[in-house]
This record gives sequence, structure tokens and C-alpha cells, in this order.
Amino acid sequence: MKNKTEKPGKQRKRLLQAPSHRRGKILSAHLASALKSSYSTRSIPVRTGDSVKILRGDHKGFEGKIAKVNRKKYKITVEGITREKADGTQVPVPIHPSKVEVVRLNLDDKLRKEILKRKGIVEEVRMPEQKTLEKTESHVQEERAEKSSVETGGT
Repeated sequence: MKNKTEKPGKQRKRLLQAPSHRRGKILSAHLASALKSSYSTRSIPVRTGDSVKILRGDHKGFEGKIAKVNRKKYKITVEGITREKADGTQVPVPIHPSKVEVVRLNLDDKLRKEILKRKGIVEEVRMPEQKTLEKTESHVQEERAEKSSVETGGT
């Protein structure tokens, strides 16, 4: 997502006033090098259940699953990363997704598989109840011929 302005004030305003569907896209993290080569993309929006490795801050090097994605504050929480409050209670530490790297994707969601397939990131995603259909060039040419014959009146 690209801003069409170079003014920092306008960029901050658009970031802070973004609707929820755009915030989800902004909450993206880089993929690990192994995933980067297999999915042929650099980054992907984070979701609950993805395994991430923290790259910056006090918890650098820690790996864990994403427990919560807070779209309002542009933060994620990772299971196992907590801080102790003055009264002794443990609270999760919020982390910006640009400071983490996705190590393993959560592909339990059918919609996420369809998104990856539609974007061309995954050539063939295995769906449990659906069969994958691959069209060859001959099938595409036959469909075009049928469409043209229907348009011309069947000749």
C-alpha cells in the first residue's frame, strides 16, 4: 500500500485514521528466508497462530506463536513474552510486526489459502474437500473458441 503524498504529517494522519481492513494489510511482517523462497514473496499480513521470531528489542531471538493482533494499536503479542508489573502480575508485551520475522504460517484458514493462491504466491494449495483444477493452454483455447462461436451466432 503506497501513500500518494510525501508529507510526513499526511502519512501519519492516514496511518492513524486508517480503517480496519487497511490496518490488517499494514500489519505485515517479513518471511524467513526459507518461506521467502517457497512462497516467492517478501512479506505477508500477520495472523493469530503464525510462528514468529523477534528480531529487535529486549526479547531478540525469541520464537513463539502470535497470541493476539491488535489492529487499533498496530501491535501483536507473542505467547511467552511477558513483563512483570509492579504488583507482580504478568502482562503480555506488545510488539510491532515490523520487528518480527514469520517462521511458520498458520494455514488452517481456508480464506488465507485462497488469498495466497489468488496472489500467485502458492501454485497449488491443498484444500481438504476441494479438488484443484489446472487448466492447460488447450483448455483455454477451447473455451475461447466456444465463446467466439456463441458471440458470432454458432458458426
